[in-house]
Amino acid sequence: MRGARGVRWLRAVRWYLRELTGEAEYDRYCERHRRHHPLAPIPTRREYQTLRSLHREEHPQSRCC
Repeated sequence: MRGARGVRWLRAVRWYLRELTGEAEYDRYCERHRRHHPLAPIPTRREYQTLRSLHREEHPQSRCC
């Protein structure tokens, strides 16, 4: 039982770190891109970050407090 519990714990930590660093966001983007644009090349991680930054600059969100 200890081994299975340890594996679950490590998977949970890995999931958390991927969400925290944004790595999982890029993976979700790639999957969505493949589904909606199967013939188009997938942007590299660097290209994705550039596109994401440009989008944030062009579409600012006002925040309260």
